[in-house]
Amino acid sequence: MMGPVLAACLLIILSTAWISQANGATCKKDGGVCTCNDQTKNVDCSSKGLTAIPSNIPVDTDNLKLDYNKLSSLPRTAFHSLSSLTYLSLDYNKLQTLPAGIFKELKNLETLWVTDNKLQALPIGVFDHLVNLDKLYLNRNQLKSLPPRVFDKLTKITYLDLEGNKLQSLPNGVFHNLPLLKELHLSYNQLRSVPQGVFDSLSSLNMLYLTNNPWDCTCNDILYMAKWLKKKQDEGLGGVDTAGCEEGGKAVLEITEEEAAEDCVYPNTTTAIPTTIITTLASSNDDDIPELPVPQENFQKFLGYQEPDHLPTQPQCLMSISGYLGLMMFFVLISAAILYVIHFLKKA
Repeated sequence: MMGPVLAACLLIILSTAWISQANGATCKKDGGVCTCNDQTKNVDCSSKGLTAIPSNIPVDTDNLKLDYNKLSSLPRTAFHSLSSLTYLSLDYNKLQTLPAGIFKELKNLETLWVTDNKLQALPIGVFDHLVNLDKLYLNRNQLKSLPPRVFDKLTKITYLDLEGNKLQSLPNGVFHNLPLLKELHLSYNQLRSVPQGVFDSLSSLNMLYLTNNPWDCTCNDILYMAKWLKKKQDEGLGGVDTAGCEEGGKAVLEITEEEAAEDCVYPNTTTAIPTTIITTLASSNDDDIPELPVPQENFQKFLGYQEPDHLPTQPQCLMSISGYLGLMMFFVLISAAILYVIHFLKKA
């Protein structure tokens, strides 16, 4: 009677071993490329030359670092199994956009870093599910515009960094639903004026950075900002004197109505989102968003890697090959165990 018992035990042991290997394949201790800390729930995949996010990141991960890699695109479901994340870093990659719905399950996320990438546009509603976000870093990208209402759901955010982009204008009401925002960075953009009332709802703001923008102090569009900055300077808001006129070097808050007498019309760039992104990503229902077509011959897609211009790095290839070989060996051993049980039962 020991034959079936031994076979059953063998099945259990093999299954447990395989599950453990599959779940831990991301971590160095199991042959992966990332450093994992089981106590702190931190996973560090930074500076690994990754062209795609490793598979099998532990679902209970709290802190995930993917900075200093070569990520140029992300699948829409990249983080859908990581609902426990409170910290996510995607700094210093090559991302040109973020898929709509990519942060759909990250309702606990508090800090998001996407600095030093190549973001040119953001899909409508991309941050809508980050209802507990506290800090958002989008600085040093190539954003020329922002979608309408892009920050509307970030009602708990205290820090927003848009410095070092190519913003030419701001959408009306872009900051109107951020009552807890304390620090706002808009320096080193291409802003010439701001919409009427754009800062009025920022009741908690104590630091505003506006330097190195070509503020046009000859047009009366600047008067709202000049009066608002002057008032806030008297109330102790920091950074208000960093906004200087493009011509003459005078501080914007010192501009008078006589100096800003012209009626100027600037190109409308507040909704200048590429049509390919609008038609593909603008759906309010994330589940209805169509997948982007991928060529059948895309080898990276077959292996689960997303960057079209580069093959997976050597560690990633080894992880994929070892995973497939492990799966094949698992099924071979399972089949052998089953055949053994059947043979024993026939003899009995």
